[in-house]
This record gives sequence, structure tokens and C-alpha cells, in this order.
Amino acid sequence: MTASIHSLPRRAEPSLQPLMALVAEGMNSVNEVILGRMQSRIPLIPALAGHLIAGGGKRMRPMLTLASASLLGYGGSRHYKLAATVEFIHTATLLHDDVVDGSDMRRGKKAANIIYGNPATVLVGDFLFSRSFELMVEDGSLKVLKILSNASAVIAEGEVDQLVAQRQVETSEERYLAIINAKTAALFAAACRIAAVVAERNEADELALDSYGRNLGIAFQLADDAIDYDSDASEMGKDQGDDFREGKMTLPVILAYARGSAEERTFWQEAIAGDRNSDADLAHAIALIRKHEAVNATRERARHYAQRAIDAIAKFPAGAAKAAMTEAAEFAVARRY
Repeated sequence: MTASIHSLPRRAEPSLQPLMALVAEGMNSVNEVILGRMQSRIPLIPALAGHLIAGGGKRMRPMLTLASASLLGYGGSRHYKLAATVEFIHTATLLHDDVVDGSDMRRGKKAANIIYGNPATVLVGDFLFSRSFELMVEDGSLKVLKILSNASAVIAEGEVDQLVAQRQVETSEERYLAIINAKTAALFAAACRIAAVVAERNEADELALDSYGRNLGIAFQLADDAIDYDSDASEMGKDQGDDFREGKMTLPVILAYARGSAEERTFWQEAIAGDRNSDADLAHAIALIRKHEAVNATRERARHYAQRAIDAIAKFPAGAAKAAMTEAAEFAVARRY
């Protein structure tokens, strides 16, 4: 899956505002579903779930479900529950990820596992997964159920594959792209594709939206990789260097290692093994990544996938939805948080 690089036409400071404005009314309905379905007779469940759900996330995935429905001219209401389903799946994976990674921060504040503990965080993640499947069944479409349940399985496979690759300094760019295609892009793709199902469009339209979401998801994750070595904690909403200290072979590290001298490779081998994780080591890692322009190269690859996302929806009529989805792809690459 090595990418050939194409330049994405840049506009000044792309924003999510057009996408947010497009779906604002619909997101009110989605949020009603989210708030209603995260409730439980066990007070800890809505408290812990709400800590993350109300934590200021972009809500990209449910917004993409609504935007895709708008692109297709869908006028019904089924997509509200399905957008909430997508957000529950995403939130459940974040809760589980924070436990696996031992994260301290999420969205600019203490991660749920730090406040409530690992066992409660895992179990509430399981609760949200269960709620997501309830909503899928309520929709009544076997095709929607197949798309979202398959995405859930693929995400889990991607997370396990990333865990296996953790601290493996020889991880290739091809393998890493396969990992993020599974753990991140699969849900972006499903979030967009289900809109074509509820709008009763043909398979070609389904696949076009799947391609848009998948390529956007890869671009989004590659930008995250760059941000971890190119922004501070106040911008990111998490601690700088989390990926480094956790021994994650993200693309900036993969590229810096491939381009490095023998001495530099020895440093990376020790760092990824967990033997070099001080603040000074992080500073050295950032210096090496800058030396080999690995962040810039990562962003260029992200631009390539963002352009592929834009190309995937070229067949659809011009309008507010298409323009907003195009700018969302540009934002995914240019963002600093």
C-alpha cells in the first residue's frame, strides 16, 4: 500500500465549519439519541461515558454519516440513530484504547481510565458497544448491520495488529498503512457507506462513499501521527510524545528510522524497545524526525489520501454537502489538533 504522492490543492486554513453547519440540525437529533442511549440504572455508566462523549471531540464520524446522506438527497430520519451508532462504536474503542495504552489524557483532560480505573473503563466501553448493536438491530437493515458489525471486527483486528507491531522497529510503511486502514479508516468508511444504504442508492454510490471515508480516515490518522511530533499538548489535547513513549511505530518514526544513519538507527532501536524514553530522548527523537523531514513526508502522504477522498465523490452533484465534505478532507490534513 505504498502511496504515490500527489499534491492536494491548498486553500487558506480549511475548516470543519462548513461540515458542522451542514449537519447542525441533524446532529441535535443524533445527540438526543446518544444522550438517551448512554443512560443506565447504574450511575457509573452514564458518568464515565459522558466524561468522554461530552469531552469536546470533533464527532467527525457521525457528521460524515449525516453529510453523506445530505450529499445523496436523503430526506428520512434513519441516519440519526445510525450516526449515533457510529459514535458509540468510536467511543467504545477510545475507552478501550486508553486502557491498553495507559493514556493519561484524552481530548485535553484526564482520560477516563485515570479517573474511574481500568476495569470500569473497559466495561463501559463494552456497554457502549452493546448499545451500538441494539441501534443497528432497531434499524432493521441486514446490510447496515453487516457493514457496521464488519467494521467493528476490523477495528479490533487493527488494534491487535498495532499491539503486535508495538516496539517492533522494523515495522514497514506498508504494514503500518494496513494497520491504520483497519483501526481508523474502516469506521470512517462504514460511517459514509451506510448513508447510501438508507438512501437506497446503488452499489456504485455505496463504494464511492466507502472510498471517500476510507481515504479520509487514512489521511486523518497520518495527520495525527504528524501532530504527535509537531504540536504541543495544549494543541493536541494529549501529552506530546505519547506515541514515542508507548513504542508505537507511527509513520514519522518509520521514515526517520529508514532514512537514518547507523547511529541514529541504534537510538531508535533502543527508544522503541523502551530503553530511551526521557524528555531528552523525546527531544532527540523530534530532532531526528525534523532532520529527515519525516513529519513533512507524513503530511504529504496524508494529502495524497485526502485527494483520493475528494476524487471519490467527484461523481456527485455540486452543492453544499460536496463542498463541505471536500473541505473536511483538506482540514483533516492541515489541522494541528
